[in-house]
Amino acid sequence: MADRKERVVATPAALALIEEIRAEHGDVLFHQSGGCCDGSVPMCYPAGEFRIGDNDILLGMAGGVPVYIGAAQGELWAHTQLILDAAPGRGGTFSLDNGRGTRFVTRGRVFTD
Repeated sequence: MADRKERVVATPAALALIEEIRAEHGDVLFHQSGGCCDGSVPMCYPAGEFRIGDNDILLGMAGGVPVYIGAAQGELWAHTQLILDAAPGRGGTFSLDNGRGTRFVTRGRVFTD
C-alpha cells in the first residue's frame, strides 16, 4: 500500500482483481457508492460507460484506475482514507467484479498523526 496521506490506496488483492478486469474490459473506473441497491460498495465500470457528474470528485488512483465519490459523501469522509480491497463474494449488481467469486470492498482509516 502507498503513503497514508493519499485519499485512496489499494491492497495487493485489489490490484490483482483490477488487472484481471482490465485484461478483459480495458480501461475502467471506480465510483464509491453512497448506499443504494448494492449498499456502500466500490462499483467498477468500463471507462466511458459511467457518467461522472458535476457533484463527483476524484479521490485518487488505484492501480492506475481513477476512483470517484459523490461530493457530499466525500465531505463526510474528508478525514478518512479509503482502502480498496478484494474479498470473497459477489460484486455489486452493475459492477464488473460481479460473478467472479471475488468482489471489491472498501475499508476506511481515519487520518491520524
